[in-house]
Amino acid sequence: MFDRPQSGERAVLVQVDFGQDALEERLSELILLAGSAGASVEAVVRGKRRAPDPALYIGKGKAQELGDALRANEADLVIFNHELAPGQQRNLERLLECRVIDRTSLILDIFALRAKSHEGKLQVELAQLEHLSTRLVRGWTHLERQKGGIGLRGPGETQLETDRRLLGERVKTLRGKLAKLENQRRVRRRARARRDVLSVSIVGYTNAGKSTLFNALTKADAYAANQLFATLDTTSRRLYLGEAGNIVLSDTVGFIRDLPHSLVAAFHATLEETVAADLLIHVVDSGSEDRDAQVDAVNEVLAEIGAGDVPQILVWNKIDKTRLAAQADRDACDRIGRVFVSARTGEGLDLLRSALAEAAQAFHDRIDGGDSASTASTYDPLHS
Repeated sequence: MFDRPQSGERAVLVQVDFGQDALEERLSELILLAGSAGASVEAVVRGKRRAPDPALYIGKGKAQELGDALRANEADLVIFNHELAPGQQRNLERLLECRVIDRTSLILDIFALRAKSHEGKLQVELAQLEHLSTRLVRGWTHLERQKGGIGLRGPGETQLETDRRLLGERVKTLRGKLAKLENQRRVRRRARARRDVLSVSIVGYTNAGKSTLFNALTKADAYAANQLFATLDTTSRRLYLGEAGNIVLSDTVGFIRDLPHSLVAAFHATLEETVAADLLIHVVDSGSEDRDAQVDAVNEVLAEIGAGDVPQILVWNKIDKTRLAAQADRDACDRIGRVFVSARTGEGLDLLRSALAEAAQAFHDRIDGGDSASTASTYDPLHS
């Protein structure tokens, strides 16, 4: 089996146009992903098709062009900005005689590099194993060899069956461990709800500036960098808002278009923090030409994990790059729905704190006027 990518590998990227929007933005995102994984991008092979080729995804002619690009650039890795079927991946590797990975494998690899906490590592391993389970035959030389020899003669099982059984047992173990961690999170959330503390989660497209905003608001030191998926592990801090009291603010993993379902499932325990929040700060990179599609991608994942109905405050970040003015937009009911800020320079953060203070005060007013146990889970500061 091929080894996983190592830092400094020379890669050729493949982008096929099937009529999608924002093709250049998608390619720029792939280049960032490849760099985040430690690859050096040497060339990009583009193509246009109505549908993927069943055998090679890109067809024989384009595959030959890809092979020429590999040899010309002395590259040893091909990265597709698409999801390949196991058969397509195997066929391409046999033809090109090099390792071929798709978008899902690349994202999983970055997650493996970024995971720091015990829970994060468990979640990444689970996602990787579930992805591997459909591709076990790739590159193995002994899979169909029947066990034999002294003490091993008889019906036995093929090595492929053994590999699948062991993989299944490991997946079951990981799911059990993550379920325990999920229960522990649920207990902590119940304790917070009993203390009547507003829970706010920061969400948004990867590299939108969520961790930088989190650090600016809470004076924390969460890891923040100009790279995709810099944050995988949820970090929570208390934030004091004057007369409105304290809230709990959580920094969460960033989302991305076409996020692998295996990752969404594996990170269920972490993403539950978002589902259970009373309010979401949805951070948007105001300088991105594809920001509307990024907002839609985040909302799609939120809906998938059951957080589609959690109220949001949209935060347009990075106004220092776009020369937009710091401001807070209110709706017809005089509620703040969008705030323009720069997390890097601090411009507009006072407006965001005021918006959070309003939400916290409305939260406390509703609790004081009714049953706190029932109100905590249904509070809607933007649509109450």
